[in-house]
Amino acid sequence: MSKYHFIGIKGSGMSSLAQIAYDMGHIVQGSDEETYFFTQEKLEQRNIPMFYYNEENIKEGYEVILGNAFDDTHIECRRAKELGLKIYTYAQFLGKLLEETPSIAVTGAHGKTTTTTMTSNIFKHNRVTSYLIGDGTGHGEKNSDFMIAEACEYYRHFLAYHPDYAIVTNIDFDHPDYFNDEYDMFDAFQSFVNQVKNTVVICGDDRLASKLKPAHAKTITYGFNDGNDYQIKNVQTSTEYSKFDIYKNNTLLGTFTMAIFGLHDISNATSAIALADINGISVEKIQESLDLYRPAERRFSEYKFSSNVVVDDYAHHPSEIKATIDSARRKYAGKQIVAIFQPHTYTRTAKFLNEFAESLLTADKVFLCPIFASVREKEKIVGIEDLQKVTPGSKIIHGEEDFDKLNFENTVFLFMGAGNINKLCHKFFEKNTSN
Repeated sequence: MSKYHFIGIKGSGMSSLAQIAYDMGHIVQGSDEETYFFTQEKLEQRNIPMFYYNEENIKEGYEVILGNAFDDTHIECRRAKELGLKIYTYAQFLGKLLEETPSIAVTGAHGKTTTTTMTSNIFKHNRVTSYLIGDGTGHGEKNSDFMIAEACEYYRHFLAYHPDYAIVTNIDFDHPDYFNDEYDMFDAFQSFVNQVKNTVVICGDDRLASKLKPAHAKTITYGFNDGNDYQIKNVQTSTEYSKFDIYKNNTLLGTFTMAIFGLHDISNATSAIALADINGISVEKIQESLDLYRPAERRFSEYKFSSNVVVDDYAHHPSEIKATIDSARRKYAGKQIVAIFQPHTYTRTAKFLNEFAESLLTADKVFLCPIFASVREKEKIVGIEDLQKVTPGSKIIHGEEDFDKLNFENTVFLFMGAGNINKLCHKFFEKNTSN
């Protein structure tokens, strides 16, 4: 049994990691800001102590895990160094856990959290499984058959991992504050798959991911196109579920039904199904597990009032916005689609200004919220008015005082963004259900 202190324990990944360590029988505590964040609920359920940042939190006998938002100048990290304590970054500590048991890492520019949730859902019902999901969900087992983890490409963090298996959902240029272009991103993913030991499950439909060539691992492909090892066919959708066939090497593997609605999510589900099949889980057991699937936090989370639907979604890249709007149209054909979008970071907004506009305009109406800046950004290089200029017909919403602009019926309200737009979403829902 070890003792761990997590600096920035309310971060989505850090919260998940702390939960895993606690579940495995270790002593766990952490520190963060006073502000309430949804990830702390699962920490509170486990009675994991949380403190405000203070060097006195750091004591002899603890190992320290440093969140990605901090560096070694943090007051608690400095104290840990003074005491000679072992210090891990988030990625280093997760990499350590992945080495201790057969492991699966799920990565890609988009769909990581959803795909990790789907994969974990199948494996946890059929194998002893620990898992880390990027929405703040973690579960640990002392003697796991598998450890499944979401693996983030930002700052090449996933190069700290050497998993047995990996899923790559796609490669799409993002994080322009770090990556130079899509070729730089591809290089990062290529370096990652070179570290996978057994098998890499890759979306064969994706322009860039399909070009990956793992140095040591076997490659399995999936998707809608001919030539994939696992091919999706005969998709049927309703307001309650999607039904689709998967063919393995041109032979029907099975027909699957899930409460998902976008083609991107059907693709993501197929990667999880393929990996489960590779590891000997039967089609019947896979389907039983998929029946129990529930979306991750802030992944098309739905709330209903009157004839309307309110959706809270993490979409913050043009490709994700387009996919989320497509999912809404498929599930709620006949309803008006209203997009309420809060851009995340100045650099991403400036880089993809026209792409954001193009994706948003696939909705029937567009409302924009002020940009949610990163703590790393020192200069405001773009404003929400710039996005409004290239998005004809769009209007700006500053807060709940502008809710009268959203007076529609028979509408799907899509609140999208990686910042704090979820708070605005919940206030909007509460306002319309409090009477």
